[in-house]
Amino acid sequence: MSGPSRPPAPPPAMRWTTHVRASALFLVAAILVTGLAYPWVVTEIAQTIEPWSANGSLLRCPNGTVVGSAEIAQNLSAGKLGPGLFWARPSLTDYNTTLGADSPPGPSDPALVAALRNETIYWLRQANASGGPWPNATLPFWWVSPSASSVDPDLTPAAVLVQVLRVANATGLTVGTVTGLVNGHITEPPLPYLGVAFVNVLELDIALLALQGLC
Repeated sequence: MSGPSRPPAPPPAMRWTTHVRASALFLVAAILVTGLAYPWVVTEIAQTIEPWSANGSLLRCPNGTVVGSAEIAQNLSAGKLGPGLFWARPSLTDYNTTLGADSPPGPSDPALVAALRNETIYWLRQANASGGPWPNATLPFWWVSPSASSVDPDLTPAAVLVQVLRVANATGLTVGTVTGLVNGHITEPPLPYLGVAFVNVLELDIALLALQGLC
């Protein structure tokens, strides 16, 4: 009869340098994969599929001058050209992308009434001071309320068309010409009832300046 089997011998203890070497190799591999390989692959895919968006969605004048990004609104009411431009939504941060902003009040928040009242009075005074729209105009919600980001570049067509008379008076263009320019910049939703139609105000203003030979 054979005697009882011996238990397996324990594995030899690894020295601490082995653990350090393994950790160092893992760290180097992680840096190469997550810090170099992955960003490079994602960048190449983005540059191939959608290079315009990957490079910041930059908008340019016909002469090539970069005006801004299609994703970020600007303070278009400021400066000497302000009255002759379409204005974007109000901003709680003066369109500064480095500042955070509290979310606007919701439909059931009593603060919404006060906010809209103040914004409406401000915008009506600004509009009437530069030629329109009308003394007792009812302004679309998007034109008197800030967006959640405070840098939303888009407005509904109604919020842009209500500015046509003011822009026409300030630029000397006919109402028909300005209205046609707005209609040509309306982006419809990809499918009916999937989103709303909108106008990128910065794109529209670049086209307006180009029409006047100012851009």
